[in-house]
Amino acid sequence: MEEIKNESVITEGIASGLEDCDINDNVKGGFLDYAMSVIVARALPDVRDGFKPVHRRIIYAMSESGYTPEKPHVKSAKIVGDVMGKYHPHGDTAIYDSLVRMAQPFSMRYPLIDGHGNFGNLDGDGAAAMRYTEARLGKLSNYLVKDLKENTVDFIDNYDGSEQEPTVLPSRFPNLLVNGSSGIAVGMATNIPPHNLGEVIDGVIAVARNPEITPLEIMNEAIKGPDFPTGGYILGRSGVKKAYETGSGSIVCRGHAEIFEKSNGRSEIIITQIPYSVNKASLVSKIGSAADEKIIPGISRVDDESSDKTGIRIVIELTKDAVPEVVLNNLYKQTQLQTNFNVQSIAIVDGAPKLLNIVDLLKKYLDFQIEVIERRTQFRLKKAEARAHILDGLILASDNIDEVISIIRASSSDVEAEEKLMERFGLSEEQVSAILAMTLRKLVKMEKLNLENEKIEVTNTIAKLNYILESKENIQEVVIEELTEIKNKVNDQRKTQILDHEIDVNDEDLIAQEETLITLTNSGYIKRMPTDTFQVQNRGGRGLKGMSTNEDDDVYLMVKSHTHTDVLFFTNFGKVYRLRGHRIPEGTRTSKGIPVVNFLNLDETEKVVSIISLDEYNENDYLFFTTDWGICKRTSLKEFESIRQDGKKAITFKDGDHLLNVKKTDGNALIAIAADTGKMVKFEEHNVRAMGRTATGVTGINLEKQHHAVSVATSNEGDKVLVITSKGYGKMSHLEDYRLTSRGSKGVITLSLNEKKGNLVAMKIVNGDEDLVVITKSGILIRIPLEQVKVAGRATQGVKIINIKDDDEVSSVAVVPHEKSENNEELNQKESEE
Repeated sequence: MEEIKNESVITEGIASGLEDCDINDNVKGGFLDYAMSVIVARALPDVRDGFKPVHRRIIYAMSESGYTPEKPHVKSAKIVGDVMGKYHPHGDTAIYDSLVRMAQPFSMRYPLIDGHGNFGNLDGDGAAAMRYTEARLGKLSNYLVKDLKENTVDFIDNYDGSEQEPTVLPSRFPNLLVNGSSGIAVGMATNIPPHNLGEVIDGVIAVARNPEITPLEIMNEAIKGPDFPTGGYILGRSGVKKAYETGSGSIVCRGHAEIFEKSNGRSEIIITQIPYSVNKASLVSKIGSAADEKIIPGISRVDDESSDKTGIRIVIELTKDAVPEVVLNNLYKQTQLQTNFNVQSIAIVDGAPKLLNIVDLLKKYLDFQIEVIERRTQFRLKKAEARAHILDGLILASDNIDEVISIIRASSSDVEAEEKLMERFGLSEEQVSAILAMTLRKLVKMEKLNLENEKIEVTNTIAKLNYILESKENIQEVVIEELTEIKNKVNDQRKTQILDHEIDVNDEDLIAQEETLITLTNSGYIKRMPTDTFQVQNRGGRGLKGMSTNEDDDVYLMVKSHTHTDVLFFTNFGKVYRLRGHRIPEGTRTSKGIPVVNFLNLDETEKVVSIISLDEYNENDYLFFTTDWGICKRTSLKEFESIRQDGKKAITFKDGDHLLNVKKTDGNALIAIAADTGKMVKFEEHNVRAMGRTATGVTGINLEKQHHAVSVATSNEGDKVLVITSKGYGKMSHLEDYRLTSRGSKGVITLSLNEKKGNLVAMKIVNGDEDLVVITKSGILIRIPLEQVKVAGRATQGVKIINIKDDDEVSSVAVVPHEKSENNEELNQKESEE
């Protein structure tokens, strides 16, 4: 009993190391604590600056250590040591890997680190060891830490309390959306794609101007979609729309590949861009394996000719009997040349993970920037007011300098001088300290004037700062102004093109309703452009480069259409195919376009020869067909309301004949058919009876075997006849000047031709107030108002429309709505008439 009593005395007041607990609660609590630590402090980015802690600490440490863009590069090992020793004690490998990624132009849309040395490549090869590479901050990183020392963000102790680090960087541009982020936490992951900086800034401004804006409006007005550093294509916008509306979605990405025909008759596919995050070496290996195993037939050789200087170049040589388009489509289906980017927009908001749509992301960033500017303004105001207070004291001392000096000289110590000055002039301690620190040179008259001028400047600054702080709207305007300034300095063109031809019909509201010009080359490359792409020039101008074409590839067809209109494609085989206007890929003025076989199931020798746009399929309207041999027919539009993906037969030919053109009519039009001889027939439409879809037709113009029809037009299009020759000459005549002939006649002269003017290549019926767009075989394009084209008699010679080199000819002619001409003296040339 005594021993037990002594033991109880010994253990009294000592807490036991063991305690009873429910293991389920213990494990659950521990796991949740661990999960939240991983989520908040490691794996997910902050919605405000777009950084995980390691990236934020690297940028901050490099800024504090002076490894800035204007300074020399320093060893990466030194940077890693600074970051690990001061802020991030989690191992050098994690820090260096993060630093490397921020320096890779194929990983970051806008690299934040300027690396020097081997920082890895698209083949998956890692960077050299940190002792071999060097780095410094990229120029864009200056905006991440800008105003950091003006109390714009909160600071906390580092892991051991020896340093202070920011909880978030000011991030003066929307880094989370601009560079994207990816990370795997516990029970959740984030995968935010990179975007174009200019578009994202436009998105922030759009949210600022209209807080009720929708994700769809954001897409239409500002952010078209992700913009990956490796370029490529995004197929359709429905995936982007879902991701922007819900924060989660799948975006189909495709590399950039083109088909080229070699001199030996074989073709090759050249890949110059690959989808984001795809390993190039793995892609090449996969293509090679698919070729060897005959998974993708038609490939004879695969070469990776890429280099860091020239970019990506993967050359796929095809067998002689291969169909290039089929091989390319198989590459998209069987390899990572086409992949899905799964968007999961999860970020840390107020210390907790949250799934955000595009508007939420932009609003959170805007709110953060308003807070940053407010805190910066308050900091600057406090500093300006303090300076104004000091200046008041210095100016007072200057006005009473003799008495001030007398008081100082009569004082036995600094403390006594301070007390006497404060008592005599009612100054504060700060003002007195500044007065006592004045040097003798400050006593000159010029220094007093400088003090007074500085006081005026500081007073104005205080007024401006107070104005900013008066309302949230004023602060927001500062945010918009500074974001716009960054955009103007840093903005660049999109690298990733969005192909609307893959869009879901149900999502047509994603596409802006606009008029377009559709161009098609002789080799089958198609694109659409806004009708105002080209400035109006004067007649006789040399034109602008209208399309980039391969050698011997003629631009021969241009049609006005609309993004929300059915576009019917008629081929030389007499078949018709249909696409919506927006599904034709949009291009720039000089881009070549995309092979039309990517969209239409054309046979090997089948070629599109005519394009028309339709909004309705009225049974009282017709399609009027004309062939090269001058055969014509008309068929009710209703018969073309349903067109299968593989096309539909539209007309039957005699052997050797081909389709020339198709016009939409109302059944009561006058029909005009012109031949290369310069003659034209004009007859009433009802002279050609309505026929079935597969009928052959009747003679429209009587032609000799060596000649052919060049154009067909109707009176529904205007009251003037416009004709253009192969050498760029043309004129307009009144349609009524042409006598009505019977169907099947040889016609009357519409333009007096000679060797200098060439053959007739185009005839249009117009109103005369439109613009004329002419493309030559070399791709030169000119747009002029038709009012500059001479209205002359039926058999006259005409005037020069476009100056054409001896080895060039007119390839295509289109008439589009008039656009007001801008003053452009360099493009306009002196008119010449012959």
